[in-house]
Amino acid sequence: MIRFECDYAEGMHPRILERLMETNMEQTAGYGVDPHCDRARELIKQACGKEDLDVHFLVGGTQANMTVIAATLRPHQGVFCADSGHLNVHETGAIEATGHKVIILPTTQDGKLTAEAIQEAYDAHWGDATHEHIVQPGMVYISQSTEDGTTYTKAELEAISATCRKCELPLFIDGARMGYALMAEGADFTLNDMANLADVFYIGGTKVGAMMGEAVVIVNPALRKDFRYLIKQRGGMLAKGRLLGIQFETLFEEGLYFEVAKHADDLAMKIRRAFEAKGIEMLFDSRTNQQFPILPNEMMEKLAEKYAFSFWCKVGETHSAVRFCTSWATQEENVEELLADIEKM
Repeated sequence: MIRFECDYAEGMHPRILERLMETNMEQTAGYGVDPHCDRARELIKQACGKEDLDVHFLVGGTQANMTVIAATLRPHQGVFCADSGHLNVHETGAIEATGHKVIILPTTQDGKLTAEAIQEAYDAHWGDATHEHIVQPGMVYISQSTEDGTTYTKAELEAISATCRKCELPLFIDGARMGYALMAEGADFTLNDMANLADVFYIGGTKVGAMMGEAVVIVNPALRKDFRYLIKQRGGMLAKGRLLGIQFETLFEEGLYFEVAKHADDLAMKIRRAFEAKGIEMLFDSRTNQQFPILPNEMMEKLAEKYAFSFWCKVGETHSAVRFCTSWATQEENVEELLADIEKM
């Protein structure tokens, strides 16, 4: 079986594994206050083009989302999120378990929030005469890329950021797949844009070459106080913290993070174009490592005999949308085999 169902099927990039083996017997302080974490923080600041950033390494995306939201919101506040957003559909109620409501907003066809939708929901809350009986919007969450593999343009991010600042709503950008978004075909945004437009964001490692871990980057000084307390309380702090630092240190040396992300995106676009050449439409206009062809059910069943991919949704009685997901570790020969099989159908 050749697997295309997710971007974390393999362990870690070989260079990370080598580095972990090289440093295995080092003795350092724990909990992320070691030289490797310090150097990784500096490399991330350099990549963001901004020095005044607070960088923390957490064990995973759910912990990053829980911790950032719990650290930002007061008890009576909730977080605006797209109806298809990760907080809403794939966190098993983790955010609600922190005592905060995920406030769902409608999205565009490609799964993105708009500045207009945020402003309208914000105005509706404060325009309600009984607003003190309703969960107060306290921050905005978006992901780059989205659950649908799509990306926000720089102009869209600027509009959302401007609205958030006007409404005094901190903007939180989930970057579990940030690398794949940054290296997507036609992308017009950079890490520096994230650091200038968001109040807090994170750079995903788990899905972009690391064994595990996410780097939370706090831009807004008002959100930094006691953050490490919350990391510990929410289960995001690794005792052997240097293991996270070494991974991000390696990923941000010599541009490895961007190199492996581009590899995945390039292969994903080959898959997309192969399907399109056969007249297959895409559910979303994704240029990242996630592609969503709408397949005749017979074709889906035939491909499933040899390839693992994810069912996404039914499209009528005879077709289904599925997800093919490439990663930093996807082998080009496996993609070529898939392309040949698509061509035969």
